[in-house]
Order: sequence, then C-alpha cells, then structure tokens
Amino acid sequence: MTMSRCVIVGGGPAAASAAGALRAAGFDGSVTIVSAEDVPPYERPPLSKDFLTGATGAGELQLHPRDWYTDLGVDLRLGTRVAAVDTAAHALVLTGGERIGYDSALIATGGTARRLPGVDHDRVRYLRDLADAGALAKRLATGEPVIVLGGGFIGCEVAASARKLGVDVTMLEMADHPLQRVVGDEVGRIVAGIHRDHGVKLRMGETVQSVHAGDDGVLVTTDRGRLEGATLVVAIGLVPSTGLVARGEVALDDVNGGIVVDGYCRTSAPEVYAAGDVASHEHPRYGRRIRVEHHDNAIRQAAVAARNMLGAQELYEDPHWFWSDQYEHSLQAIGRGDDCDRTVVRGSPADRRFSVFSLSGGRVRGVFALDRGADILAGKRLIRSAALVTPEQLADESVNLKRLAVDRSHR
Repeated sequence: MTMSRCVIVGGGPAAASAAGALRAAGFDGSVTIVSAEDVPPYERPPLSKDFLTGATGAGELQLHPRDWYTDLGVDLRLGTRVAAVDTAAHALVLTGGERIGYDSALIATGGTARRLPGVDHDRVRYLRDLADAGALAKRLATGEPVIVLGGGFIGCEVAASARKLGVDVTMLEMADHPLQRVVGDEVGRIVAGIHRDHGVKLRMGETVQSVHAGDDGVLVTTDRGRLEGATLVVAIGLVPSTGLVARGEVALDDVNGGIVVDGYCRTSAPEVYAAGDVASHEHPRYGRRIRVEHHDNAIRQAAVAARNMLGAQELYEDPHWFWSDQYEHSLQAIGRGDDCDRTVVRGSPADRRFSVFSLSGGRVRGVFALDRGADILAGKRLIRSAALVTPEQLADESVNLKRLAVDRSHR
C-alpha cells in the first residue's frame, strides 16, 4: 500500500518523537498530530520537580518550538479531541464529527491520573499534565500543609519539591516503604530515610478509608486514624487512555492495562500502531508483555513505531531506562529486576551511593542505582551484551564494568 497519510493521536513526547522519525526516514506525505492539549508536546518529568518549585517555566518545557513542526510540514491540531478510531474506514472521528483519514495511525494517548471516586474539590489535586502542575504549584505556593497519597515516583517527587519550598508534607502509603513495589524492601527503606531526613512525615502501611474535602481543608481517615491538611495530592497511579478504540476491533490488555501491541508496536487492527504509556508491548528481551510509563520509553518506542508504519520491520527491544530526582539524589534504573535469581550490591548503601544488579542465569537483567549514573551506563551494556558475569565481579569496584561487557559478551 502506498503511504501518503500518517496520523498521530496524542500530544506527548511520543507524538513529537514519531513525527520527527517519520520525516527523518524520508516520508514526504502528510503527517498530522491530533492533541487534546492546547500546547505543543512538552517535557513531562519536570512537572513534579523543577516546574513545581518554580525553577523551570512552562515555556522551557516545550520539546520543540512551533516552527519545528511547521518546518517539518507537520499539521499540529491542538485542543482537538478524538472520539474514536474507525479502524474499518481508516479514519479518526473527532468529537465534533469531523473525520481525518489515514493510511497508518499511531495511538500515543498516554494515560490519566487514577482518581479517588466521589471526591471532587480544588483542594484535592492530581498531577499528569501542565494544567495539573500549574494548579498544584498554586496550592504549594500558599505554604499550607500538604498530604501526599501514594509513595511511588510521582508521590516521592512531589513530596521532595514541596519540602524544597518549605511546605509541611505528610506521605500516606499502603506499602511499608516508598517505592517498595519498584525497588524492593531494602532500597525502599533507604528512600524512606532520605525523605525523613528532609522532614517528610511518613505514614506507611496505612489504608485510606475516606477523604472529605471542603473550603477549610482536607480530612483523610485511614485504618490507623485521621489526618488533616490544606491540600491532598493523589498519586496512586495511571489509567491508560484507551477509550478511543473499540474493544473487539483493537485488543486491550486486561492485566497490564493498555492497548496490546506486538514486538513491532503493531496493534491487532491493520495499520494501527501504539506507543508510550498506553502500549502493552510484547517485549522480545523479556519474553512477556510489559507496559512502561516512562519518558524515555515513550520517545524511543514511538520512533520505532513510526519507522515500522513506513514498512520497516524493526523490533522494539529497548531495556527501558528511567530516572527520578529527589532532593540532591538521582535514582535511576534500567532493565527489569523481577524474575531474577540473584541480586548484587555494588557500592555503599550506608553512604546512600550504591547500585543493585539483578541477575538471571549469570546475566544482568536490571540495574538500580542511587547516585551512581556510570553503573547505569555500564549496566545497559551488560544487559544488551548478555555477558556472563559473576557476583564477585559486579561487587568488586576495581572491575571495569564496561570492559566486562565487551570482554565477556561472546563467551
């Protein structure tokens, strides 16, 4: 089929990446980005960090200036909502009834913040987009006490940003430690210590029973008592935005959430692809389906999807990298630490400067690092090379990990 029309649904980094990749691959047909947001695609990671503290302004978040889209001949349709993807007719159906035809389409709609049912008040805030961040920044600027519900990355980053502003912060989390589901007990305990050292009051292992918000503040009742604050920040996860595709026409993942795609980012519908937070991807490196909610993944996966829209047969097998800045610390991870049979620590957990390598069958599958970015770079090489290594080599800081990946990759 001759390709002359590519459409991209979504206004995040995946959309911008895909548009750039289409042009870089030599595609000279029409490229249209349809985004519900009123601003061009922008960086989302700073929303919970520098943007909240005022160190970064909204204009600095843009991935590209508007002229970039014009120069590439990309039709940027902002403030425009897609009601449905008509896979049979190869067309997007907009909420006003307009239809945009396509030869190939990429769904990069991301997700929305998971919300508390029955609670709708200005003092209860979420953080997903620029509008959310702007509203939350205004609440933090009052200096009044904040309750953060959720000890994942967004919750931890918001807590750190609020403390930088001198705001009193209490974090509520069902798990025993912040980030426990991602980094495990030991590292979660260290992350908890970092937040306590910066003045965050941690209430771990508590289950919220009710939330009442009014003009005077917020009252949260848990299984262990009550807590009052001026603002409640809800950071309890993301819901993939799959509503514009019909179940049955496009396969959805009932376990991980999101739209099912294969190793080439193809959905079950002809000429429809998906990438980023919304895509549940059959990952060739891990042999199972994975949905990843990280900035770097959105950019890389969308670029691969775009090239495949033009007829390439490129597997997306990136090991996934993400980072989180909290106070003076940088937390990074690459690959996957689950389904592994051994972990090895390199560095000093007591000094809060260490890495944890996850191995399966003597090969590195994932690395978590606290203030050791070089270990992440070396870990990426080890993962890609599938080099056989020993726990002793990984723990020995005199061993050059990058050279280890090269020297042992073919043994």
